[in-house]
Amino acid sequence: MSGRSKRESRGSTRGKRESESRGSSGRVKRERDRERETEAPSSRGSPVRVKREVEPVSAREPPTPVVPPVRVKREREADEDSEPEREVRAKNGRVDSEDRRSRHCPYLDTINRSVLDFDFEKLCSISLSHINAYACLVCGKYFQGRGLKSHAYIHSVQFSHHVFLNLHTLKFYCLPDNYEIIDSSLEDITALSNVPPLRNYFLEEDNYKNIKRPPGDIMFLLVQRFGELMRKLWNPRNFKAHVSPHEMLQAVVLCSKKTFQITKQGDGVDFMSWFLNALHSALGGTKKKKKTIVTDVFQGSMRIFTKKLPHPDLPAEEKEQLLHNDEYQETMVESTFMYLTLDLPTAPLYKDEKEQLIIPQVPLFNILAKFNGITEKEYKTYKENFLKRFQLTKLPPYLIFCIKRFTKNNFFVEKNPTIVNFPITNVDLREYLSEEVQAVHKNTTYDLIANIVHDGKPSEGSYRIHVLHHGTGKWYELQDLQVTDILPQMITLSEAYIQIWKRRDNDETNQQGA
Repeated sequence: MSGRSKRESRGSTRGKRESESRGSSGRVKRERDRERETEAPSSRGSPVRVKREVEPVSAREPPTPVVPPVRVKREREADEDSEPEREVRAKNGRVDSEDRRSRHCPYLDTINRSVLDFDFEKLCSISLSHINAYACLVCGKYFQGRGLKSHAYIHSVQFSHHVFLNLHTLKFYCLPDNYEIIDSSLEDITALSNVPPLRNYFLEEDNYKNIKRPPGDIMFLLVQRFGELMRKLWNPRNFKAHVSPHEMLQAVVLCSKKTFQITKQGDGVDFMSWFLNALHSALGGTKKKKKTIVTDVFQGSMRIFTKKLPHPDLPAEEKEQLLHNDEYQETMVESTFMYLTLDLPTAPLYKDEKEQLIIPQVPLFNILAKFNGITEKEYKTYKENFLKRFQLTKLPPYLIFCIKRFTKNNFFVEKNPTIVNFPITNVDLREYLSEEVQAVHKNTTYDLIANIVHDGKPSEGSYRIHVLHHGTGKWYELQDLQVTDILPQMITLSEAYIQIWKRRDNDETNQQGA
C-alpha cells in the first residue's frame, strides 16, 4: 500500500472516532438536560424529587410551582415514594437507581436483632421528643428525624449505623443516603413493634379503651401498660425469647408514687396487693358494687367473726363480768378478699444432734384450718386484744394463697423458713365453706398453676417462679431470663411464698386438663 493510501486510511479512522465521540458526548449532554428539566427547585433551594421517566417533548407540561411544606411534615414525607409512582415505573419496565438501592440495601447485615427492644417509650434519647422517632437497628437507640441536621442523621454519620426504623410508620430507611428500604426479611422487626391483640381481657384493648376516667387521672396508665405487656408476651411472632417490662415498670413507679421502684427490690405480697387493687380501681371498679375483670377472676368472700377480749392484766372476776357485756359479744361481718393469708407456725430456734438448724414442715391443710369457721386466733393491737375466726362463703375461679413468711418488728424483719407440704392437684376446699353455700358451689377442687418462691435473707433474697404449661402439663422454673424444666416433686420442697390455684370446671378431671 502507498503512503498516500495509508494516510487517507488513518485520517478516515480518526474522523470516524471523533464523530462517534461527538455523538456520544451529545447524547450524554441531552440526557443531562432532560434530567434538569424534570427537577423543579423548591423555594428553600433543595430539589424535590419527581418522576424521572423521560417523556416526549410535546407531552411535557410546564413545571408546577412547589409550596414549601412545614418542617416536621417534610421530615416525615421526604424521599417517600407513593405506590402509584412505583406501579408506573414497574409497568414501563424502568427502575431508577434509588429503587434498586431500596431493594438491595448493602447494610442489612449490620442489623443487630439481639439489642432491639421496642418496649421502651418511643422518644429520642437526645431531645426526649416523641415526634418523628426512629430506632437505630444497629445499636437499638432511639433518635429523632432523618433530615440533614437531625439526631438520627448525625448518629448515622458519626457511628456508621445506617439502618433505621420509623417507630410510627414502621418503614425502614438507610441513612445518611436517606432512602426507604424494601426487604421482606425485616417483617419480623415490624411484628414486634406492632403486636396485635390475641386473647384474654387485656389482650383485647377494646375491652377497656373506652373506660372514662377523671381529668388528670394517671392510674389508667397502669391499665394501658399492662395491656401492652400482655399483648407482647402473647405475640406468636416474637423473634426474641423475652419481653422487656420497662414501660410497665415505669407506670408502676409513677402510679405507686415511688412506693415500688425499679432499682429497689420490694415485697412480692405488698406489690401484688397494691397492683390488683390499683388495676381494679383504674378499670372503674368500686369496693362494693361495681365489678371488673380483676374481681371476676380473683375475688372471693368470707365471714369474719370477732370477739373482744378483756385486758390480760385484769383480775379473773373482773374479766368474767366484762365477758357478759355487749361490747365483748361476738360480731359477724361479710367481707371480700383478693387473696388468703396463711399463717405459719413459729419456727423452732433449737438445733438437732448434728448442731444444724431444723427446718420444720407443715401440711397445707393445717394452715388452711384458719378458714374452717371453727379455729380461733388471737390478734393483738396496741390497746386491745381480739379473737377472730373465718369461714369462706364464696370461692373465686382463681384463688391466691399468700404464705406469711416475714414478721416485722421495731428492729428488723424475720423470715420463717418452714416448708409447706402441698399437693400439686386435687385440693378440695369444700369443707371450708359454710353449709348453706356448699350446695351452690358445684366445683370446689383446685389445681396449682403458679408458685412464687423466696430464697435467701428477707432483705437480700431473690425470687423464683414455677409455672405450669397448660398445653403439655409440664412445669418450668423462671429466674430472670433463665427458664428450665422442673419436676413437680421439686416444687413442693421450696419455700413457697405466693401461690395461684385454678378451680376446675365440670369437664376437667386432671392437671393437664386444667
